[in-house]
Amino acid sequence: MLLAADPSLADFGKDPIWISIIKAVVIFAVLMLGVLFGVWFERKLISRMQNRYGPNRAGKFGLLQSVADGLKMGLKEDLMPRTVDKVIYFIAPVVLAVPAFLAFSVIPMGPMVSMFGVTTPLQLTDLPVAVLLVLAMASISVYGIVLAGWGSRSPYTILGGLRASAQVVSYEIAMGLSFVGVFLYAGTLSTSEIVASQAGGKALELGGLTIPMPSWYMILLIPSFLVYVVTMLGETNRVPFDLPEGEGELVGGFQTEYSNSLKFAVIMLAEYVNVFVVSAVSITLFMGGWRAPFPISMWDGANSGWWPLLWFFLKMVLVFSFFIWCRASLPRVRYDQLMALGWKILIPVNLGWILLVATMKAFQIQGVNRQLVVALAGVVLLGCFALWWRFDSVLQKRREAKAAQVEAEFAELDAEPTAGGFPVPPLDLPHYHGVARKEVPSGSN
Repeated sequence: MLLAADPSLADFGKDPIWISIIKAVVIFAVLMLGVLFGVWFERKLISRMQNRYGPNRAGKFGLLQSVADGLKMGLKEDLMPRTVDKVIYFIAPVVLAVPAFLAFSVIPMGPMVSMFGVTTPLQLTDLPVAVLLVLAMASISVYGIVLAGWGSRSPYTILGGLRASAQVVSYEIAMGLSFVGVFLYAGTLSTSEIVASQAGGKALELGGLTIPMPSWYMILLIPSFLVYVVTMLGETNRVPFDLPEGEGELVGGFQTEYSNSLKFAVIMLAEYVNVFVVSAVSITLFMGGWRAPFPISMWDGANSGWWPLLWFFLKMVLVFSFFIWCRASLPRVRYDQLMALGWKILIPVNLGWILLVATMKAFQIQGVNRQLVVALAGVVLLGCFALWWRFDSVLQKRREAKAAQVEAEFAELDAEPTAGGFPVPPLDLPHYHGVARKEVPSGSN
């Protein structure tokens, strides 16, 4: 049920053009400043977790360190390798950054407010398929990574771009499936109406006191929320899923050939804005959006006026702190583990959970044949189990055959130690493989 202060789709498209321009400029400025403070906050929080001080020289508490880094990258000489594809090399950072800013345009940050005498929602725009717009912008951003790797014409950068494309395919599917439960419960893909659907849960009577219960989807649909938490780390290439820019393997990944100049700054800007976008999406879909948490929600004016903007900002800080916590705590996974988690765990779990949620919603429809719903759900589950059993048995037989082959090879090598097999070293060291060992004179280094 929509409250009086809750915006709906009918409230959008009525703002004067100057109000829309003000909203767009404010969102852009807040994201730019958010990146500066986000970099400082991440460095400061990680340093505290590692018993260090972090930035503490430039400005009070090191607050101007990010500003100094940004000015340095903006004024630094832009070095470009001669072999790069110049057009793609220049376009790639733009393709990374622009969709990230566009995705934030459909994020609701508050209810209806009065802005310069005009009643308008604290949201730039909304669409009947707003969540799909966010997914589309996230999918376009990966092209920037692929183009950056391809345009640099380097083996390491190309490998980083290929990893990014494979990673986004697996985790984008899991992320999209984690939204389906929310769509089924909310009955809409509009971000403002999804926030409105999380308002006012069932009240709990306790000793004559009426306590409103939370109706956030992070509680009602906790499997979807947990899957999304994992996928948003993979979607933004953050630890432990930062394989496209694994420094230990690919030097610097897809951005190896970008010197610490303005283009490199744009790439880093796009990464942090993407983190803000997925954080805002998690707040919108699972954490009640701009609504105040309990017990602040018991205050009548908590969800009206400009106060919801504060609750939204505090939730953003908490989710961003979770990103930092993961970076400071978790090691990088192997690439095969990354792909196995996305395809073999997250997607099957999501499909099973969607089936369960759809069955529960079907039971709430008046006049539905419940026996038929249960029978269809049972048939689907049995079919999925049969497919898993079939392919799992085949894979197990392949693993056993491969293990037997490896053991046979090692046994053969151990039987002939003079052939240079592993782990037994060859015996005739002076004439190994027909090459005489050079005698070293005594007393020489």
